[in-house]
Amino acid sequence: MDTIVLKGMRFYAFHGVLPEEREHGQEFIVDVALETDLRRAGRSDELADTIDYRAAYDRTREVVEGPARRLLESVAESIAQRLLTLEGVIAVSVSVRKPRVRLDGALDYSEVTIRRERG
Repeated sequence: MDTIVLKGMRFYAFHGVLPEEREHGQEFIVDVALETDLRRAGRSDELADTIDYRAAYDRTREVVEGPARRLLESVAESIAQRLLTLEGVIAVSVSVRKPRVRLDGALDYSEVTIRRERG
């Protein structure tokens, strides 16, 4: 299977369990990998034969910047379900990263990664 990857998409949103997270918001970083068959696009060099990155980006942005959710797991699941509706996508991996986690110790970020298949 072939893969199209969009890495490091950054959005400002209001997801989180803590009231401050939902009130003030923060940056979220999203990576997606779309599994598909790219042979036809590789031969034709036509956008119509592949998955348009803009559509994948827009669907991801709509979820992340949409209604607030408490859990990264819920954000990732919604992104995956939206991306699976793109024609040609067979499976998708989604990672949602929160770089500013409020803990009592040092931490670079928290991240959830899921993989979902069509059907």
